[in-house]
Amino acid sequence: MRTLTVSLGERSYPIHIGPDLSDQGEILRSHLDSKQILVVTNATVAPLYLERVLRQLEGKQVATVILPDGEQYKTMESALAVFDALLEHKFNRNAHLIALGGGVVGDLTGFAAACYQRGVPFVQIPTTLLAQVDSSVGGKTAVNHPRGKNMIGAFHQPKCVIADLSTLDTLADRELSAGLAEVVKYGLIRDEPFFRWLEEHMEALLRRDPEALGYAIERSCHNKAEVVAADERETGERATLNLGHTFGHAIETGLGYGGILHGEAVAIGMCQSADLSRRLGWLAERDVERIVALLARARLPVRPPAELGVDAFLEHMAVDKKNLEGRLRLILLERIGKAHLPIPVDLAPLRATLDEYGRA
Repeated sequence: MRTLTVSLGERSYPIHIGPDLSDQGEILRSHLDSKQILVVTNATVAPLYLERVLRQLEGKQVATVILPDGEQYKTMESALAVFDALLEHKFNRNAHLIALGGGVVGDLTGFAAACYQRGVPFVQIPTTLLAQVDSSVGGKTAVNHPRGKNMIGAFHQPKCVIADLSTLDTLADRELSAGLAEVVKYGLIRDEPFFRWLEEHMEALLRRDPEALGYAIERSCHNKAEVVAADERETGERATLNLGHTFGHAIETGLGYGGILHGEAVAIGMCQSADLSRRLGWLAERDVERIVALLARARLPVRPPAELGVDAFLEHMAVDKKNLEGRLRLILLERIGKAHLPIPVDLAPLRATLDEYGRA
Protein backbone atom coordinates (compact mmCIF):
# COMPACT_ATOMS: atom_id res chain seq x y z
CA MET A 1 0.00 0.00 0.00
CA ARG A 2 1.10 3.54 -0.82
CA THR A 3 -0.27 6.55 1.02
CA LEU A 4 -0.38 10.15 -0.17
CA THR A 5 -1.62 13.12 1.83
CA VAL A 6 -3.88 15.95 0.76
CA SER A 7 -2.41 18.73 2.92
CA LEU A 8 -5.20 21.04 4.07
CA GLY A 9 -4.26 21.80 7.66
CA GLU A 10 -6.85 20.40 10.05
CA ARG A 11 -8.80 19.01 7.05
CA SER A 12 -5.81 17.01 5.73
CA TYR A 13 -6.48 13.40 4.85
CA PRO A 14 -4.73 10.37 3.35
CA ILE A 15 -5.22 8.64 0.01
CA HIS A 16 -4.47 4.93 0.45
CA ILE A 17 -3.66 3.14 -2.82
CA GLY A 18 -3.16 -0.60 -3.13
CA PRO A 19 -4.74 -3.99 -3.91
CA ASP A 20 -7.38 -5.66 -1.72
CA LEU A 21 -7.75 -2.68 0.62
CA SER A 22 -11.49 -3.40 0.97
CA ASP A 23 -10.52 -6.53 2.90
CA GLN A 24 -8.20 -4.69 5.28
CA GLY A 25 -10.68 -3.54 7.87
CA GLU A 26 -8.15 -1.84 10.11
CA ILE A 27 -7.60 0.82 7.43
CA LEU A 28 -11.28 1.69 7.13
CA ARG A 29 -12.03 1.42 10.85
CA SER A 30 -9.16 3.76 11.72
CA HIS A 31 -11.08 6.57 9.99
CA LEU A 32 -14.50 5.88 11.52
CA ASP A 33 -15.09 7.63 14.85
CA SER A 34 -18.78 6.81 15.05
CA LYS A 35 -20.92 3.75 15.62
CA GLN A 36 -23.50 5.08 13.15
CA ILE A 37 -22.44 4.27 9.58
CA LEU A 38 -24.42 4.68 6.36
CA VAL A 39 -22.94 2.99 3.29
CA VAL A 40 -24.12 4.43 -0.04
CA THR A 41 -23.50 2.39 -3.17
CA ASN A 42 -25.27 1.44 -6.41
CA ALA A 43 -26.91 -1.61 -7.94
CA THR A 44 -23.81 -2.53 -9.96
CA VAL A 45 -21.22 -2.23 -7.19
CA ALA A 46 -23.30 -3.63 -4.32
CA PRO A 47 -23.26 -7.30 -5.47
CA LEU A 48 -19.49 -7.11 -5.98
CA TYR A 49 -18.15 -5.24 -2.96
CA LEU A 50 -20.81 -4.25 -0.43
CA GLU A 51 -20.54 -7.44 1.63
CA ARG A 52 -16.75 -7.09 1.80
CA VAL A 53 -17.09 -3.61 3.26
CA LEU A 54 -19.90 -4.56 5.66
CA ARG A 55 -17.70 -7.31 7.12
CA GLN A 56 -15.28 -4.60 8.25
CA LEU A 57 -18.05 -2.78 10.14
CA GLU A 58 -19.18 -5.48 12.58
CA GLY A 59 -20.21 -4.03 15.93
CA LYS A 60 -21.42 -0.76 14.43
CA GLN A 61 -24.93 0.45 13.65
CA VAL A 62 -24.87 0.12 9.88
CA ALA A 63 -27.46 1.02 7.26
CA THR A 64 -27.19 0.93 3.49
CA VAL A 65 -28.62 2.80 0.51
CA ILE A 66 -28.38 1.12 -2.89
CA LEU A 67 -29.04 3.57 -5.72
CA PRO A 68 -29.64 2.83 -9.40
CA ASP A 69 -26.45 3.03 -11.46
CA GLY A 70 -25.87 5.90 -13.87
CA GLU A 71 -25.23 9.62 -14.22
CA GLN A 72 -28.95 10.18 -14.73
CA TYR A 73 -29.45 9.27 -11.06
CA LYS A 74 -27.05 11.92 -9.73
CA THR A 75 -30.04 13.99 -8.68
CA MET A 76 -31.59 15.73 -5.72
CA GLU A 77 -34.09 12.86 -5.59
CA SER A 78 -31.25 10.39 -4.98
CA ALA A 79 -29.80 12.69 -2.32
CA LEU A 80 -33.21 12.72 -0.64
CA ALA A 81 -33.10 8.91 -0.53
CA VAL A 82 -29.86 9.20 1.44
CA PHE A 83 -31.38 11.78 3.79
CA ASP A 84 -34.43 9.53 4.25
CA ALA A 85 -32.20 6.64 5.35
CA LEU A 86 -30.25 8.83 7.78
CA LEU A 87 -33.44 10.12 9.37
CA GLU A 88 -35.18 6.74 9.37
CA HIS A 89 -32.32 5.26 11.39
CA LYS A 90 -32.16 8.34 13.65
CA PHE A 91 -28.53 9.00 12.77
CA ASN A 92 -27.10 12.03 14.53
CA ARG A 93 -24.43 14.59 13.63
CA ASN A 94 -21.69 12.12 14.62
CA ALA A 95 -22.76 9.66 11.92
CA HIS A 96 -20.31 8.79 9.13
CA LEU A 97 -21.16 8.09 5.49
CA ILE A 98 -19.19 5.77 3.21
CA ALA A 99 -19.28 6.26 -0.56
CA LEU A 100 -18.71 2.89 -2.23
CA GLY A 101 -18.76 3.29 -5.99
CA GLY A 102 -17.74 5.52 -8.85
CA GLY A 103 -17.90 9.26 -9.31
CA VAL A 104 -21.69 9.52 -9.16
CA VAL A 105 -21.88 7.72 -5.81
CA GLY A 106 -18.91 9.66 -4.44
CA ASP A 107 -20.19 13.09 -5.49
CA LEU A 108 -23.73 12.41 -4.30
CA THR A 109 -22.69 10.87 -0.96
CA GLY A 110 -20.32 13.75 -0.29
CA PHE A 111 -23.08 16.23 -1.06
CA ALA A 112 -25.45 14.46 1.34
CA ALA A 113 -22.72 14.40 4.00
CA ALA A 114 -22.10 18.13 3.53
CA CYS A 115 -25.81 18.88 4.01
CA TYR A 116 -26.97 16.46 6.70
CA GLN A 117 -27.18 18.31 10.02
CA ARG A 118 -24.91 20.95 8.41
CA GLY A 119 -22.11 18.50 7.77
CA VAL A 120 -21.08 15.00 8.84
CA PRO A 121 -17.88 13.09 7.97
CA PHE A 122 -17.61 10.72 5.03
CA VAL A 123 -15.13 8.27 3.55
CA GLN A 124 -14.50 7.63 -0.14
CA ILE A 125 -14.00 4.06 -1.43
CA PRO A 126 -13.86 4.66 -5.19
CA THR A 127 -14.35 1.61 -7.40
CA THR A 128 -13.72 3.09 -10.87
CA LEU A 129 -10.51 4.43 -12.36
CA LEU A 130 -12.05 7.85 -12.91
CA ALA A 131 -13.12 8.10 -9.29
CA GLN A 132 -9.78 6.86 -7.99
CA VAL A 133 -7.72 9.40 -9.92
CA ASP A 134 -10.07 12.37 -9.83
CA SER A 135 -13.53 12.70 -8.34
CA SER A 136 -12.85 11.05 -4.96
CA VAL A 137 -10.02 13.49 -4.20
CA GLY A 138 -10.51 17.16 -3.47
CA GLY A 139 -13.85 17.57 -1.72
CA LYS A 140 -16.01 18.68 -4.64
CA THR A 141 -19.49 17.26 -4.09
CA ALA A 142 -22.62 17.86 -6.14
CA VAL A 143 -25.77 16.68 -7.83
CA ASN A 144 -26.83 17.56 -11.36
CA HIS A 145 -29.65 19.82 -12.51
CA PRO A 146 -31.42 19.29 -15.85
CA ARG A 147 -29.96 22.62 -17.00
CA GLY A 148 -26.40 22.06 -15.85
CA LYS A 149 -24.02 19.44 -14.48
CA ASN A 150 -22.77 19.74 -10.90
CA MET A 151 -24.54 23.06 -10.41
CA ILE A 152 -25.83 22.19 -6.91
CA GLY A 153 -23.06 21.23 -4.53
CA ALA A 154 -20.60 22.05 -1.79
CA PHE A 155 -16.94 21.70 -0.89
CA HIS A 156 -16.71 18.94 1.72
CA GLN A 157 -13.45 17.04 2.15
CA PRO A 158 -13.55 13.29 2.96
CA LYS A 159 -11.82 11.80 5.98
CA CYS A 160 -9.85 9.53 3.71
CA VAL A 161 -9.80 7.95 0.27
CA ILE A 162 -9.28 4.18 -0.01
CA ALA A 163 -8.42 3.31 -3.61
CA ASP A 164 -8.59 -0.48 -3.82
CA LEU A 165 -6.87 -1.35 -7.10
CA SER A 166 -8.52 -4.79 -7.08
CA THR A 167 -11.91 -3.22 -7.78
CA LEU A 168 -10.63 -2.32 -11.26
CA ASP A 169 -10.60 -6.04 -12.12
CA THR A 170 -14.38 -5.92 -12.54
CA LEU A 171 -14.47 -2.57 -14.32
CA ALA A 172 -15.86 -2.61 -17.86
CA ASP A 173 -13.39 -1.73 -20.61
CA ARG A 174 -15.38 1.34 -21.55
CA GLU A 175 -15.29 2.59 -17.96
CA LEU A 176 -11.54 1.99 -17.80
CA SER A 177 -11.03 4.12 -20.90
CA ALA A 178 -13.26 6.83 -19.42
CA GLY A 179 -10.97 6.98 -16.39
CA LEU A 180 -7.91 7.24 -18.62
CA ALA A 181 -9.26 10.56 -19.94
CA GLU A 182 -8.75 12.11 -16.51
CA VAL A 183 -5.31 10.48 -16.23
CA VAL A 184 -4.25 12.06 -19.54
CA LYS A 185 -5.56 15.39 -18.26
CA TYR A 186 -2.90 15.57 -15.55
CA GLY A 187 -0.16 15.18 -18.13
CA LEU A 188 -1.70 17.93 -20.22
CA ILE A 189 -2.22 20.54 -17.52
CA ARG A 190 0.91 20.23 -15.38
CA ASP A 191 3.04 17.09 -15.91
CA GLU A 192 4.58 16.80 -19.38
CA PRO A 193 6.91 13.90 -18.37
CA PHE A 194 3.80 11.97 -17.29
CA PHE A 195 2.20 12.69 -20.67
CA ARG A 196 5.25 11.19 -22.38
CA TRP A 197 5.07 8.19 -20.03
CA LEU A 198 1.43 7.69 -21.02
CA GLU A 199 2.37 7.76 -24.69
CA GLU A 200 4.82 4.94 -23.97
CA HIS A 201 2.55 2.87 -21.69
CA MET A 202 -1.02 3.31 -22.95
CA GLU A 203 -1.30 -0.28 -24.18
CA ALA A 204 -0.09 -1.59 -20.80
CA LEU A 205 -2.79 0.44 -19.07
CA LEU A 206 -5.46 -0.89 -21.41
CA ARG A 207 -4.48 -4.48 -20.66
CA ARG A 208 -4.60 -3.58 -16.92
CA ASP A 209 -0.97 -4.22 -16.17
CA PRO A 210 -0.91 -3.86 -12.34
CA GLU A 211 2.39 -2.02 -12.19
CA ALA A 212 1.41 0.47 -14.90
CA LEU A 213 -2.04 1.09 -13.42
CA GLY A 214 -0.64 1.52 -9.91
CA TYR A 215 1.90 4.05 -11.14
CA ALA A 216 -0.66 6.00 -13.20
CA ILE A 217 -3.10 6.18 -10.29
CA GLU A 218 -0.45 7.26 -7.79
CA ARG A 219 0.98 9.89 -10.16
CA SER A 220 -2.49 11.24 -10.91
CA CYS A 221 -3.43 11.42 -7.23
CA HIS A 222 -0.13 13.12 -6.45
CA ASN A 223 -0.90 15.80 -9.04
CA LYS A 224 -4.48 16.25 -7.80
CA ALA A 225 -3.38 16.41 -4.15
CA GLU A 226 -0.81 19.12 -4.90
CA VAL A 227 -3.33 21.25 -6.77
CA VAL A 228 -6.03 20.87 -4.09
CA ALA A 229 -3.57 21.65 -1.29
CA ALA A 230 -2.56 24.86 -3.08
CA ASP A 231 -6.09 25.96 -4.01
CA GLU A 232 -8.86 24.15 -2.15
CA ARG A 233 -11.75 26.41 -3.20
CA GLU A 234 -10.81 26.86 -6.87
CA THR A 235 -9.80 30.51 -6.79
CA GLY A 236 -6.76 29.92 -9.01
CA GLU A 237 -4.76 26.86 -10.10
CA ARG A 238 -7.45 24.33 -9.25
CA ALA A 239 -9.55 25.61 -12.13
CA THR A 240 -7.03 24.03 -14.53
CA LEU A 241 -8.35 20.62 -13.45
CA ASN A 242 -11.40 21.51 -15.54
CA LEU A 243 -9.56 21.27 -18.85
CA GLY A 244 -12.09 20.00 -21.39
CA HIS A 245 -14.91 20.04 -18.87
CA THR A 246 -16.86 23.03 -20.17
CA PHE A 247 -17.11 21.36 -23.58
CA GLY A 248 -17.64 17.98 -21.92
CA HIS A 249 -20.40 19.13 -19.59
CA ALA A 250 -22.17 20.70 -22.56
CA ILE A 251 -22.09 17.31 -24.30
CA GLU A 252 -23.41 15.50 -21.22
CA THR A 253 -26.21 18.01 -20.70
CA GLY A 254 -27.08 18.14 -24.39
CA LEU A 255 -27.34 14.37 -24.72
CA GLY A 256 -29.15 13.93 -21.43
CA TYR A 257 -27.26 12.56 -18.43
CA GLY A 258 -26.28 8.96 -19.07
CA GLY A 259 -26.08 9.41 -22.82
CA ILE A 260 -22.29 9.46 -22.69
CA LEU A 261 -19.78 8.68 -19.95
CA HIS A 262 -18.20 11.65 -18.19
CA GLY A 263 -14.67 10.63 -19.16
CA GLU A 264 -15.71 10.22 -22.78
CA ALA A 265 -17.21 13.71 -22.85
CA VAL A 266 -14.08 15.15 -21.21
CA ALA A 267 -11.87 13.43 -23.80
CA ILE A 268 -13.81 15.12 -26.60
CA GLY A 269 -13.66 18.39 -24.69
CA MET A 270 -9.89 18.16 -24.32
CA CYS A 271 -9.55 17.68 -28.09
CA GLN A 272 -11.72 20.75 -28.65
CA SER A 273 -9.70 22.70 -26.06
CA ALA A 274 -6.48 21.72 -27.83
CA ASP A 275 -7.89 22.83 -31.18
CA LEU A 276 -8.97 26.19 -29.74
CA SER A 277 -5.57 26.62 -28.09
CA ARG A 278 -3.98 26.12 -31.52
CA ARG A 279 -6.27 28.71 -33.07
CA LEU A 280 -5.18 31.21 -30.42
CA GLY A 281 -1.53 30.63 -31.32
CA TRP A 282 -0.46 28.60 -28.30
CA LEU A 283 -0.31 24.93 -29.25
CA ALA A 284 1.47 23.70 -32.34
CA GLU A 285 -0.45 21.53 -34.77
CA ARG A 286 1.84 18.63 -33.89
CA ASP A 287 0.88 18.95 -30.21
CA VAL A 288 -2.82 18.82 -31.06
CA GLU A 289 -2.19 15.70 -33.11
CA ARG A 290 -0.33 14.05 -30.18
CA ILE A 291 -3.19 14.80 -27.81
CA VAL A 292 -5.89 13.48 -30.13
CA ALA A 293 -3.79 10.40 -30.98
CA LEU A 294 -3.20 9.50 -27.32
CA LEU A 295 -6.88 9.82 -26.42
CA ALA A 296 -7.83 7.74 -29.45
CA ARG A 297 -5.32 5.07 -28.39
CA ALA A 298 -7.07 5.06 -25.00
CA ARG A 299 -10.19 3.98 -26.94
CA LEU A 300 -11.94 7.26 -26.26
CA PRO A 301 -14.10 9.29 -28.63
CA VAL A 302 -12.38 12.39 -29.97
CA ARG A 303 -15.34 14.04 -31.77
CA PRO A 304 -18.75 14.98 -30.36
CA PRO A 305 -21.97 13.29 -31.44
CA ALA A 306 -23.32 14.76 -34.67
CA GLU A 307 -26.66 15.75 -33.13
CA LEU A 308 -25.04 18.51 -31.04
CA GLY A 309 -24.86 21.61 -33.22
CA VAL A 310 -22.89 24.81 -32.58
CA ASP A 311 -25.82 26.72 -31.10
CA ALA A 312 -26.68 23.88 -28.70
CA PHE A 313 -23.05 23.73 -27.59
CA LEU A 314 -22.94 27.47 -26.91
CA GLU A 315 -26.23 27.39 -25.02
CA HIS A 316 -25.05 24.63 -22.69
CA MET A 317 -21.55 26.10 -22.31
CA ALA A 318 -23.12 29.35 -21.11
CA VAL A 319 -24.20 27.48 -17.96
CA ASP A 320 -20.75 27.00 -16.47
CA LYS A 321 -19.37 27.89 -13.05
CA LYS A 322 -16.22 29.48 -14.54
CA ASN A 323 -18.19 32.08 -16.51
CA LEU A 324 -18.21 35.63 -15.16
CA GLU A 325 -20.49 38.54 -16.02
CA GLY A 326 -21.99 36.67 -18.95
CA ARG A 327 -18.62 35.93 -20.57
CA LEU A 328 -17.55 32.41 -21.41
CA ARG A 329 -14.21 31.51 -19.78
CA LEU A 330 -12.25 28.38 -20.68
CA ILE A 331 -9.19 26.46 -19.54
CA LEU A 332 -6.80 26.21 -22.48
CA LEU A 333 -3.26 24.90 -23.03
CA GLU A 334 -0.17 27.01 -23.44
CA ARG A 335 1.71 23.81 -24.22
CA ILE A 336 1.56 20.14 -23.27
CA GLY A 337 2.23 20.18 -19.55
CA LYS A 338 0.99 23.72 -18.86
CA ALA A 339 -2.60 24.91 -18.73
CA HIS A 340 -3.71 28.53 -18.66
CA LEU A 341 -6.07 29.81 -15.98
CA PRO A 342 -9.62 30.53 -17.20
CA ILE A 343 -9.67 33.28 -19.83
CA PRO A 344 -12.53 34.98 -21.69
CA VAL A 345 -12.79 33.54 -25.18
CA ASP A 346 -13.96 35.42 -28.26
CA LEU A 347 -16.85 33.85 -30.10
CA ALA A 348 -15.19 33.68 -33.54
CA PRO A 349 -12.38 31.18 -32.76
CA LEU A 350 -14.71 29.21 -30.49
CA ARG A 351 -17.26 28.89 -33.27
CA ALA A 352 -14.48 27.82 -35.64
CA THR A 353 -13.53 25.00 -33.26
CA LEU A 354 -17.16 23.94 -32.81
CA ASP A 355 -17.67 24.03 -36.57
CA GLU A 356 -14.56 21.89 -37.10
CA TYR A 357 -15.71 19.35 -34.53
CA GLY A 358 -19.25 19.36 -35.87
CA ARG A 359 -18.18 17.92 -39.23
CA ALA A 360 -18.63 14.22 -39.88
